[in-house]
Amino acid sequence: IQLEVGAAAADLTARPRFDSTLEPFSDEQLTGLRSRIAEFVKPFPLDELAIEATDSRVADGELIVLPHLPSELLALSGNAAVTLVQNAVDLASERGAKVVGLGGFSSIVADGGLALRQRPGLTITSGNSLTTWTAIRSVEAACAKHGLKFGVYLSPWDRNHASYGKPEYIDYYRSQLTELLTDYGPIFEVWFDGANGGDGYYGGAREKRSIDRSTYYDWPTTFELVHRLQPQAVIFSDVGPGVRWVGNEHGVAGDPCWATITLAPEAGATTPAPGSVKIEDLPRGHRDGKSWIPAEADVSIRPGWFYHASEDDKVRSPENLLDLYFKSVGRGSSLLLNLPPDRRGQLHPHDVASLVGFRQLLDEVFKENLLAKATLHASSEREGAFSVANLTDGARSTYWTTKDGVHEAEVIAEFPAPVKFNVVDLREHLPLGHRVHRWALDRWSGSEWIEFAGGESIGARRLWRGEVVESQKLRLRTSGPVGPALSEMGVYLVPERKP
Repeated sequence: IQLEVGAAAADLTARPRFDSTLEPFSDEQLTGLRSRIAEFVKPFPLDELAIEATDSRVADGELIVLPHLPSELLALSGNAAVTLVQNAVDLASERGAKVVGLGGFSSIVADGGLALRQRPGLTITSGNSLTTWTAIRSVEAACAKHGLKFGVYLSPWDRNHASYGKPEYIDYYRSQLTELLTDYGPIFEVWFDGANGGDGYYGGAREKRSIDRSTYYDWPTTFELVHRLQPQAVIFSDVGPGVRWVGNEHGVAGDPCWATITLAPEAGATTPAPGSVKIEDLPRGHRDGKSWIPAEADVSIRPGWFYHASEDDKVRSPENLLDLYFKSVGRGSSLLLNLPPDRRGQLHPHDVASLVGFRQLLDEVFKENLLAKATLHASSEREGAFSVANLTDGARSTYWTTKDGVHEAEVIAEFPAPVKFNVVDLREHLPLGHRVHRWALDRWSGSEWIEFAGGESIGARRLWRGEVVESQKLRLRTSGPVGPALSEMGVYLVPERKP
């Protein structure tokens, strides 16, 4: 059985195959099922990797994982089958969380459409008892064990529900969301996509249903529900309000990528909403935007969002993931990577190897900050705890800034001897917002300054990567409507690699 779920948050328990008139599995069927499940959940030699999870060098929220859980393991009925599926998903969640930690990621967003549970409004084959265990709970427990933040993804389009397109569907959708936000502890992110109807099953009726994308869901009320139930949760959607979709599924943010944006509806619509927004504004945002809604770039580690054996040799390489990191996190966005479990309910060895290799590359890139050996001089410093030395103290809460009225400034790093580097890392102190509107990097030739890089937004993080530069002096220049407030600066040398 191959059921595509996730993008439309198809709740498997609502499919016709789960109608209560269906008979539970026979003993003969269960014997065959046990054999299949046993094959799916054969032990994966994760420990043979001999790599221990260490403190991530990645800041909270920069790297997020979205696993599309294995639907074919869940499309089963009968008590014995439920037990087998539970064991499979528990095992997959445990190992998956460990691998995610090894990859340097800080959090997992689980697909709420695969909750696999008995609840009001849904019918599951008689004989099943799923009131205490859900696939979502298994993922949440694994996150807690391995120190990962936990989020949920619940698409607004249930292509199987009979009332989709009618007012009563919104009540059903919000009841599902309420359960996810009250039964699984602290939620760090709630993820909504822009799915807005189309071809579906709709209670057994194969047809196409369309809705008014800007008004049908009444998103402001749903957002308020999230804020009330999980006040600290960040809401992701095309329009935020916590973080916005970056406008593509390639894992690439615009350049520049402003955290500020003025949202506009798509052509013909009156109100911006998930699935009904001017997409071309999302990758870059606006320097003078009215709302603070940083971008989140999403991409899959494979060509598609679900597992297919034919794609086992098409998994993104560690070098490619590193390239995406520079084009997303390195432009001020966060990066969400989709990891589709295989038919065993586990991450395929190729995916695991790529994640572990990616983590090794990240550690290699940021292994040594050459700036720690340099003497820093600033053209202006505010008195008190705002010294230029804060740029290399490793504390995100401290920052360097200038005196009042100084909107253009520079920092010169002088090394004991000429150094080679090809990565420069900059961060603004975000509690004070976007303050730098232009930045540039210069090298000292021995007689004059020569610019070799420049751009606009810095924001949460700006990573420049280019050809190797050799110089004994490095200069950073900034300008904006107010003085800069930079919390970190780093200079690194890493081997050139092909993405």
